[in-house]
Amino acid sequence: MFGMTSIDSITLEVADPAAADRFYRTAFGLDTQLRLRASDTPTAGFRGFTLSLTVSQPATARGLIDAAVDAGATTLKPATKSFWGYGGVVQAPDGTIWKVASSSKKDTGPATREIDDIVLLLGATDVAASKRFYVDRGLAVAKSFGRKYVEFATPSSPVKLALYGHRALAKDAGVAPDGTGSHRIAIGSDTGSFTDPDGFAWEAAR
Repeated sequence: MFGMTSIDSITLEVADPAAADRFYRTAFGLDTQLRLRASDTPTAGFRGFTLSLTVSQPATARGLIDAAVDAGATTLKPATKSFWGYGGVVQAPDGTIWKVASSSKKDTGPATREIDDIVLLLGATDVAASKRFYVDRGLAVAKSFGRKYVEFATPSSPVKLALYGHRALAKDAGVAPDGTGSHRIAIGSDTGSFTDPDGFAWEAAR
């Protein structure tokens, strides 16, 4: 099989690219990592994926979540401490769900706007089958927890890729698992176009 080593870009399909661009720059300081294109493809409910921003400390997570809410995002899960760290979940005005989290429970300095990792979590109906699908396409597994969660090794990517059970991912995001219509996301890589078992579209990075 052809080897896929990285995700080059994430394209969100949004109703208003100019408004979405303003939101992402203001809320998270994202510009090059995300692409936006106009789409009015019908979509309702949970779109089957979330994007996660990993940061170094709670103050940074709080700052980014507050900036997102100020810029028009909706809070799905208020920022709070948990056994794994600290974080919260917001939904951008375009409908994309973002989790902002830190594995640290204590602040070690003033808040920054620095993002350590962007992780695309795809909700899989069958995590093991989707894992096999991606491994067959040349992705190496970095971490795997049985049939629950898989993270791939994409060292050179601006965006990391992980699989999570569809229902578990919806629960983690604080939304109902049901959804219909388009995922409204396209993943750009160096391997050309294909669609995964859950209908997520990959396309050749331009």
